[in-house]
Amino acid sequence: MIYLDYQATTPLAPEVTTAMTAVMDHYGNPNSAHRIGRIAAADVALARDRVMAALGRDEGRLIFTSGATEALNMAIIGAARAAPAGRRRIVTLATEHPAVLDTVLSLRHAGFEPVILPVERDGLVDPDIAEAAVDDRVALLAVMQVNNEIGVIQSIDHLLGIANTWGVRTLCDAVQGFGRLPTPDADMIAVTAHKIHGPKGVGALWLRDGSDLPPLMHGGGQEAGLRPGTLSPMLCAGFGVAAQLAVERRAGDLAHVEALWTRARDLFADWSVNGSIPQRYHGNLSIRRAGLDAARLISQVRTVALSLGSACASGSGRPSHVLKAIGLKDDEARGALRMGFGRYTRIEQLEEAAALINEAAAMQRAAA
Repeated sequence: MIYLDYQATTPLAPEVTTAMTAVMDHYGNPNSAHRIGRIAAADVALARDRVMAALGRDEGRLIFTSGATEALNMAIIGAARAAPAGRRRIVTLATEHPAVLDTVLSLRHAGFEPVILPVERDGLVDPDIAEAAVDDRVALLAVMQVNNEIGVIQSIDHLLGIANTWGVRTLCDAVQGFGRLPTPDADMIAVTAHKIHGPKGVGALWLRDGSDLPPLMHGGGQEAGLRPGTLSPMLCAGFGVAAQLAVERRAGDLAHVEALWTRARDLFADWSVNGSIPQRYHGNLSIRRAGLDAARLISQVRTVALSLGSACASGSGRPSHVLKAIGLKDDEARGALRMGFGRYTRIEQLEEAAALINEAAAMQRAAA
């Protein structure tokens, strides 16, 4: 199987497997005061330091969670509950992950007004529209750094600057950019391990000093009182090593991704790219072809793992909200594929996959 679905998840790094196996024997509860508990607590502390270092942060708090979805919910709902009475708007973009969009929309029942900003055909928000939407009535601006479906890098520094002008709290979903791009200067940052060759089931929310949140769950004082429950030292250790590797191998990983991107653009030269070409992460190739049934193509190319779009929404029956947000018609969206590649993808694998995909697309066209 040729794996080209790096935006959904990434292969576990061998070094991560080794680290998790070693920590597996540290069975103590990291909140226990005895020596076995302190060993587990040390594993968690080292992992926290490594993730903080990968974020480029030496201040603030890092709260371990079950993943980015929990981190985003914690940040959005917590920021809403902590907002002053006069700030009842929450601003986000139409192309955000469902973990952000659905959570923001759910707050209507608590008296908040979701403000969902449209994007242009390239997937980028118009700065004038953003400036008009953010003012002293806004409690939170939530914006993704790298779009998980089309790979577009949002003009996040400019958006955060607008929010800072009005004293608006900011949240960045940095899942797809973490370990690859500089970390945005948001008040809250959500990341996860399994997008950087770490284990599933562990993520984190970084909070700037002073960005206090009320807890969503109760039952213990773990994680600075924000996230009760016993942490898994094994998962935390895997996350920490994956983060450390992302920093150490960043230059090599990005160079490899660039070579893969350049070759992929040649191999799919007669396909249309979804979203901005100059302002995107090159480990994501979202493409479409007129008249193609992409879902049928995926079922025909069984030796290649690729996707239509977000894995988180693939079982929902909903059309891609991201492709609709950039203005694609239904027939255009039906012809869209997403390929993701990275550290462990070989050029020859990409070439073999492209041959199979292009052959299947040609067969569809011939049968039409």
